[in-house]
Amino acid sequence: MKYYIIAGEASGDLHGSNLIKALKKKDADAQIRCWGGDLMENAGGQLAKHYKEMAFMGFFEVLANLPSIFQNIRFCKEDIQEFNPDVIIFIDFSGFNLRIAEWVKQKGFKTNYYISPQVWASRSSRIKKIKRDIDQMYVILPFEKEFYAKHGYDVKFVGHPLLDAIATAELPDESSFRSKNGLHSKKPIIALLPGSRKQEVAKMLSVMLSVQKNFEDYQFVIAGAPSLDDDFYAPFLKNENVGFVSGQTYALLHNAHAALVTSGTATLETALFNVPQVVCYKGNWVSYQIAKRIITLDYISLVNLIMDKEVVKELIQDDLTTKNLHAELEKILDEPKRQKILDDYEILRKKLGGIGASERTASLIVENA
Repeated sequence: MKYYIIAGEASGDLHGSNLIKALKKKDADAQIRCWGGDLMENAGGQLAKHYKEMAFMGFFEVLANLPSIFQNIRFCKEDIQEFNPDVIIFIDFSGFNLRIAEWVKQKGFKTNYYISPQVWASRSSRIKKIKRDIDQMYVILPFEKEFYAKHGYDVKFVGHPLLDAIATAELPDESSFRSKNGLHSKKPIIALLPGSRKQEVAKMLSVMLSVQKNFEDYQFVIAGAPSLDDDFYAPFLKNENVGFVSGQTYALLHNAHAALVTSGTATLETALFNVPQVVCYKGNWVSYQIAKRIITLDYISLVNLIMDKEVVKELIQDDLTTKNLHAELEKILDEPKRQKILDDYEILRKKLGGIGASERTASLIVENA
């Protein structure tokens, strides 16, 4: 069969690559064309558009890039018609994917959605469009199945694909990791995960690194995003106690003692590596003011959302200051607080359903095609 997959971010590229591998195991004749990144291409997908061309964050940034977005929508529709797939699979990236889903459903294509839009966070009215345009939804967070059921929509909980990605990752020991990346100090590592888009990375790193001088007994290491060139990080690497790795986030977390993490999928990845963390977020002022008025959640990190309580501290917008970050980092470096976080991480892991999300999703897609 012919499969058309649309992912628009680095996390979607990761999960899409594992899904492609699983689809190829289930369907030896699978032809796969995709929007994604290097991982999906390396897994065997024919790349139509790289996510680096689509990574716009926040309401203001999206508005400023509307011409590019509309051009991408036009190209996507034309490309789908030319490829004429048996199945279309959307991965997260709701602003773009739900637009395409409405159009392809009208054209009679079979539609699947893997990794639900966060309709439980804001704009729940989108559920009507999802029910209309998506034949089957595969969700990865345990509370999503119940949420959709309340709205009369039956979805499949397949488990979280991060468990697969982490279980299959090749991870170096500490000595190898330090040697490869020129981290000659033996100081414990504090990982900095500042996000994946230029506007957020610059903003987050400035405040994350503002506490470094108060923690000289630790080595700070920045995780470079695959969507950004290494040169972009050069201005943040002037202190010899600040290291940098590119494309090695899992290796970094595997060897980290604590982490400062921008809200998003990275908060869950950090938890699954058993690294105590402080969650940080500071967005464009206009975007934040809009988001604050439409998002109805008590928390912004996946860790706290899944656990339905504050497991990790969230410093959001005006609360993200050097003083507050210093205080919270000190707390997670102390043993009593660390152990409480690690105990909660163990419960979190059990809630996520075990490994095999990609295999389960691929099986359901092939069976229902």
